[in-house]
Amino acid sequence: MIRKATPADAACVAPLIYEAIGSIAHTLTGAVEADEAIRVIEAFFRMEGNRLSYENAVVAEVGGEPVGLALFYHGSRTEELDRPFVQRLARLTGIAPVIVKEARSDEFYLDTLAVRADQRGKGIGRRLLARFEAEARARGHERIALLVDQENPQARKLYESIGYRPDGTLLVSGHLYDHMVKQISVLI
Repeated sequence: MIRKATPADAACVAPLIYEAIGSIAHTLTGAVEADEAIRVIEAFFRMEGNRLSYENAVVAEVGGEPVGLALFYHGSRTEELDRPFVQRLARLTGIAPVIVKEARSDEFYLDTLAVRADQRGKGIGRRLLARFEAEARARGHERIALLVDQENPQARKLYESIGYRPDGTLLVSGHLYDHMVKQISVLI
């Protein structure tokens, strides 16, 4: 089952988000250690008004337990949704960082897709992608996008198999990502 996320999902999904976004988690949170980054992600997931918020997520459940998630938002909201991270980092370091804008302003963006390791290969990722696309259609967005790490050819193969095509490269937190897009039909 795929359902809207709630703040109560934070403890289950924060490690998944961390695993999926890798070094970006350290950039966003300012944390050096994984445990600290996961704690900060968990806190942000429980809050509204940021890119990692429960309000931007759906959760896949198996046996009543969260085993995967998809986080998404419109690219025109990127600066607004990143502001809480910039403010947190400015308080910690005294410097307001510039966070690389991953999403373009004209696209509905899949920020994070994650499935627990023991549940991979069961179609959960594809179902979460389908839900992301359904959300885009329901909101009237024809252009959807995501980033895929160039060091993750398996994920790229999945995205290409369902119609995503690369249209650029982006350096985020020291890693090269391919920006991939897909046009979808929207019923009016």
